[in-house]
Amino acid sequence: MEIKRRDFLKVAAAGGLLVASNAHPALARDPKTRSKDALGFLYDSTVCTGCKACVSACKQYNEMPQSSSSPQDPLWDNPLDTDSKTYNIIKLYKNGTGEIKDREQDGHAYVKRQCMHCVDPACVSACPVSALTKDPKNGVVSYNKSACIGCRYCQLACPYNIPKFEFEKTFPQIRKCQLCSHRLEKGEIPACAEFCPTGATVFGKVEDLLAEARKRLQYKPGSKQVYPVERLNGKAVAEREVTPYIPQVYGEKEGGGTQILYLAGVPFDKLGMPMLGERSDAQRSETIQHAIYKGMVAPIIFLGGLLYVVHKNTKDHK
Repeated sequence: MEIKRRDFLKVAAAGGLLVASNAHPALARDPKTRSKDALGFLYDSTVCTGCKACVSACKQYNEMPQSSSSPQDPLWDNPLDTDSKTYNIIKLYKNGTGEIKDREQDGHAYVKRQCMHCVDPACVSACPVSALTKDPKNGVVSYNKSACIGCRYCQLACPYNIPKFEFEKTFPQIRKCQLCSHRLEKGEIPACAEFCPTGATVFGKVEDLLAEARKRLQYKPGSKQVYPVERLNGKAVAEREVTPYIPQVYGEKEGGGTQILYLAGVPFDKLGMPMLGERSDAQRSETIQHAIYKGMVAPIIFLGGLLYVVHKNTKDHK
């Protein structure tokens, strides 16, 4: 039996027209919004000194092993990115001479990367067994290793490239920041925020963090301002000179919004942050799936067309 190329293209075109007719369907669901009790961080790149105390504290309080990027010298813990042994990392941006901090040209800046705890997480939407879930109250995206089947769809779905798989283990699991949930249960704050000496990472409710971020954007560059350390409502503060900010709170709307917010003096794309629209990937993908599979119309027409071609060619052959 031979299916003629022209007949196959006819069926494929018919299926394409059906999908095209739903190119702009109604959204499968409304956008998700942040809980009023959602918890997260405000990371201010202009305050960060790149000391990596947050990286060390995260490893210690989550009992994570070292991750060496130098096989010839494995004694040092020096990961280049988040991996199955590293939940958060400080990265460096450098341009030209790199002399001046928080300047795009001939300057340098730091950026902290970890799970963004998205308002509408693509990893949760993509997971077929609900191994990844989002707490309805505090918004933390958590992982249940008992439910995981190792499909790694979460890795493919995440626009921030955060979930990491333990390829090196016999019985692997997904690794990612869970906002130190074990510490939150005891009334403590995430280790990276507690041990940040400059207040570059501060912990609190996202609503309060957004208000703090917007307030900082109004600061006059060069003026002296008081910045909180560890948490917004904490007693520790540090006075510092204000560096000019990029007029944007990254994470406020990107990808449907996140619970990790960023301020910086260098454009966020230069810091390696993905440039996303305001709609979440999860909402977009679920809309496409609903459009294609609603009532199973598209699959039935496509398969019916293929059966017709097979029948026609088999009859002609006989």
